[in-house]
Amino acid sequence: MNRGGSMRKAIIGVSVVLLAVAAVAYSQRVAIARFALQPVVERAIARDLTASLPDGLHLGLCGAGSPLPDPIRSGPCVVVIAGKSVFVVDAGSGGARNLQPMGVPTGKVAAALLTHFHSDHIDGLGELGMLRWIGAAHAAPLPVYGPPGVEEVVAGFNRAYAADSGYRTAHHGDAVAPPSGAGLEAQPFVVANDGAPIEVWNQAGVRITAFAVEHAPVSPAVGYRFEYGGRALVISGDTTKSAAVAAQARGADLLVHEALDVRLVAAIHRAAVKVGNEVLAKITSDIPDYHTTPVEAAETAAEAGVSTLLYYHIVPALRFPGLEAVFLEGVADVYAGRVVVGRDGTFVSLPAGTATVEVSSLL
Repeated sequence: MNRGGSMRKAIIGVSVVLLAVAAVAYSQRVAIARFALQPVVERAIARDLTASLPDGLHLGLCGAGSPLPDPIRSGPCVVVIAGKSVFVVDAGSGGARNLQPMGVPTGKVAAALLTHFHSDHIDGLGELGMLRWIGAAHAAPLPVYGPPGVEEVVAGFNRAYAADSGYRTAHHGDAVAPPSGAGLEAQPFVVANDGAPIEVWNQAGVRITAFAVEHAPVSPAVGYRFEYGGRALVISGDTTKSAAVAAQARGADLLVHEALDVRLVAAIHRAAVKVGNEVLAKITSDIPDYHTTPVEAAETAAEAGVSTLLYYHIVPALRFPGLEAVFLEGVADVYAGRVVVGRDGTFVSLPAGTATVEVSSLL
């Protein structure tokens, strides 16, 4: 009994001390936050993932989502690091802002590449160009590669950002915001409709090819294959199930493929009909016919023989527990490789000279 009483007293004593410490910490929270802030900011500013990666080909999802709101998936945005070169494929809303937290300095982006001109793939392009320009005081605009039509997209963003660019140069000066570096510069290319690839980049051991995919009525639409250090990856862009994607992914280590689950979209459609939302009902009845299902993407990965399949541009948002399992239902029946359902920050590393595929998260 005495031992039990002593134990209770000890617990009470420790609790009182802990409460007192907590009270002091709470009362000094502003001073503690100020003290902790400086080293945190210094580490964030100095962080450069590209400097610490092994030589090879690496890919991160700066945006894994679609036009539908998703708290863990921004608009479509893929960053590829090949050796020391950094590229961004598509620039969906929020994607550019994810680069710095992922450890990718925006000032290091060598070029942006667009798969097509749906708004969710380009609506962050102006921001990407501005952050890249100011991030490293670039004296030349951001090159933006894309199929015909990229000229109009780039011209529109340049017009929209003209005043902003002038303000920044006036405020920060030419040394930080040189006028010659503001905006974007279109780099159009033409691909054959039969899916045959065209080379759009070949520098410093990095080769990028583009190929046509089917996303009608959206045309042109392309996917990309990146090669570096004996490794290769393919990004599908938005497409229906495509023989071109399978052909270009043969011999690659990673396939990054869009996916729309028709069953989950059908559930949204039924709900829209029930509540009388005719616009949403029409949209959800239209969109399945120009995307690929998770199972179809897995069939493409199996046909190509890639070891890893990463889903991105995920439709709809997988907001509730169990929905990811629904999304993947049937995938294992057609594909035996590694499957990753992407979210913002998903990162895949393909070190040069190996067959290793490392998957992690940067956010």
